[in-house]
Amino acid sequence: MQNLLIENGRLIDPSRGFDGPARLLIHDGVVAAIDPSDGDLPADVERIDAAGQLVAPGLVDLGAELREPGREQDETIRTGSDAALAGGYTSILCSSSTSPVIDTPAAVEFVRQKAAKADGVRIHVIACLSKSREADQMSELGLLSDAGAVAFSDAPYPMPNDALLKRALEYCRMLRKPIFDRPEVPGLAEKGVMHDGQVSLVLGLRGLPTEAEDLAVARDVRLAEATQGWLHVGPVSTMGAVDLLRRVKQRGVKVTASACPQNLALTDAELRSFDSRYKVHPPLRSPRHVETLRAAVADGTIDAIESGHMPRAREKKWDDLDRSPFGAATLETALSGIATFLIGAGHMDWSAAIDRLSTAPAAIAGIPGGTLAVGSPADVVIIDPAARWVVEASRFRSRCASSPLDGHTLHARVTQTIVGGRIKFRIGE
Repeated sequence: MQNLLIENGRLIDPSRGFDGPARLLIHDGVVAAIDPSDGDLPADVERIDAAGQLVAPGLVDLGAELREPGREQDETIRTGSDAALAGGYTSILCSSSTSPVIDTPAAVEFVRQKAAKADGVRIHVIACLSKSREADQMSELGLLSDAGAVAFSDAPYPMPNDALLKRALEYCRMLRKPIFDRPEVPGLAEKGVMHDGQVSLVLGLRGLPTEAEDLAVARDVRLAEATQGWLHVGPVSTMGAVDLLRRVKQRGVKVTASACPQNLALTDAELRSFDSRYKVHPPLRSPRHVETLRAAVADGTIDAIESGHMPRAREKKWDDLDRSPFGAATLETALSGIATFLIGAGHMDWSAAIDRLSTAPAAIAGIPGGTLAVGSPADVVIIDPAARWVVEASRFRSRCASSPLDGHTLHARVTQTIVGGRIKFRIGE
């Protein structure tokens, strides 16, 4: 273990409502003290000068696809972990989009062992909600929970079986584990390529209508209210979804939601280029939806920001737009995208952004993290808010070289990522 003293920086910890200059002492893998005196420092402490930088809890992602086992051409647990570290993440939830899918205790254990060997970010497993992700029979949720799964979801597939979702919400109350649902009505979204609107009409591309998401969110929140279950909906991307979430939260319904940086940054106008790097899911929406989404993240109606990391091999994304798969590498640009398009545009401040990227996701997933309280795991990100950099997707640590922000100049950049008191990423190394 490294003994570290991070000094001269601006410490932001939304879990404690703290935002100001402070020194942070890390000892034996945990946060040992805030503003310790020099006499309390270990003799072998390594000093990190964070002058002009932000010191915050490491970011937490609610649903990255790591694709291993079975789809290693897209991503592996190691490459996904490396990409997450470069993006400032210290914990990520791994979705079940693997082959075979993660619907058995053995599959959960496989991911956990591979993550331990990668020795990068903390990787938590989201196990399948239904067996084989076929939306027919509920998975053995109790056994999966005992094996270490922290949540259940069929994402990136939605859950079309209303009765199964209702039973699962009731059952998971006993397990005290959340269910994540990616809201979409499959019949309405079938064969859609991009947002269903004026741009898709002009381009002659089949649209993904907003009603496909709105109706699914309405179903989800109603079942959450009826069962008093622990439900997370996301990522969301429409005005209708935001309106539904705002209304049910006012009634005290226990439901949370998330959005992706690319849906907060870009609009469907990007698809005029017919470039498949803009083919993401949820799709890039029209400006009105984007503005509504930004306001909802800022005011807390949308609780968290998740990366939406859906890596696909380069040769797959080189295909024509209508045949190319949805997906992009987003772990390495999520923080900077938020800094550029939300903080830089005056929609929110750094404290709120760290809350949506770290503190809130950790609480939603029910995992350690999102705090710099004394005694908590020393998962820390150091950010240079004044940095400016041009995204070069070809140089990503992810195996996926497709990014909707490729070529964009972004604000702010992660300089160091610390996991469990160990420096796992340092820019330039």
